[in-house]
Amino acid sequence: MSTAVQHTLAAPATLEGTSLHTGEKVTLTLKPAPEGHGFKFRRIDLPDQPFINADVDKVQTVERATTLAEGSVKVHTVEHVISALTGMGVDNALIEMDANEPPIGDGSARPFVEMIKRVGTVPQNAVRRVWEIREPIHQETPDGSIITIVPSKTFKVSVTNVGPEGRFTQYFSSEITPETYEREICAARTFVYYEDVKPLLEKGLIKGGSLESAVVIRGNEIMSKEPMRFTNEFARHKALDIIGDLLLSGVRILGHVIAVKPGHGPNTRMAAKLKAEYLRMRSMVPAEVILPIGESVLDIKEVLRILPHRYPFLMVDRIVDCLSESKCTGVKNVTINEPYFPGHFPGHPIMPGVLQLEAMAQVSSVLMLRKPENTGKIGYFMSADSVKWRKPVLPGDTLFIETEIIRMRGSIGQTRCRCLVNGEVVSEAELKFALLDR
Repeated sequence: MSTAVQHTLAAPATLEGTSLHTGEKVTLTLKPAPEGHGFKFRRIDLPDQPFINADVDKVQTVERATTLAEGSVKVHTVEHVISALTGMGVDNALIEMDANEPPIGDGSARPFVEMIKRVGTVPQNAVRRVWEIREPIHQETPDGSIITIVPSKTFKVSVTNVGPEGRFTQYFSSEITPETYEREICAARTFVYYEDVKPLLEKGLIKGGSLESAVVIRGNEIMSKEPMRFTNEFARHKALDIIGDLLLSGVRILGHVIAVKPGHGPNTRMAAKLKAEYLRMRSMVPAEVILPIGESVLDIKEVLRILPHRYPFLMVDRIVDCLSESKCTGVKNVTINEPYFPGHFPGHPIMPGVLQLEAMAQVSSVLMLRKPENTGKIGYFMSADSVKWRKPVLPGDTLFIETEIIRMRGSIGQTRCRCLVNGEVVSEAELKFALLDR
């Protein structure tokens, strides 16, 4: 499966069963959805069949499960189905239910994975939004839960489950791909401690619970309808929950999630923190400029590690998007303090066109030098063709430099580039480079 583009279901899939907390009979149908749709729930048993977005802003309660609400309309225990869709590489789906909670099945996400595999998935035309975590994000809560997300080139989850009095402390760690999710995670069942059962019943919860839909821990004994599926099944189920809860942030991440004693409350608080941080990061891009969303920012320190250029000849401040191995976008903030303005039309300062060309060359170099096989090399500018300057670039402008590799043969590469200000093209060119050892 390609991870570069969004995916949806190839056809609708339906599952019937009983809800864990309400005990109601329910029919759930997963349906294909268009690009950019994300995950939405629909209560087809209610008038007007209202929708609820799978968004952390809609989280209402986290009592043993994650509940979403839109006004008076609720859907309970959403984490297993969202986890299955996310883990299996689905980006867009409509989740229709004729009750307020999905079927609990055997307490795992395996029934939903089986639904997805039964109909398959199809690629779509839009790029998948993936945020590469660049700085650690940390959270601790008074109950002893700790969640930290650190930079990683993959999505990885490491979980330590700690029960009351330290009972059944377990550890699980895995990179999350559709293959590992299906093999290592989806079959892990939900579990409950015996001393918690009575309080949950008194709150009107787990009415549909049984040993067929959950594992019960009594003291140091395990009560289960079948043998444990994994020696660390509880930690794996915690990973399953984390995958579903964190997706409520609205964006997939590349990062290593390290969690000790997680739960739906800490998970959804981290999802809220992720969403806020992601929106802050995206706010670096002016609203007038609509950019494709792909990989996250390469800050100036990382740009300096890739390029040999230094002040005053460094013409890129950061990389804001790398859609694939062949496309990326850089940013140059043009200020009145640039060293060329005092001598270039000082009464009417304009950024020299040749420096816009240099900015295109530098972003092209970042794009080519990020490839593993080009590590340690340097890009030498060979030629520029089809060069056009269309509008002046002034102090205060933010220059966006879009580059795309159009040809790569051995050590010779060719890129197509353009510079934009406020969404309008100000210059463009086709550039040729030779990649040589430093």
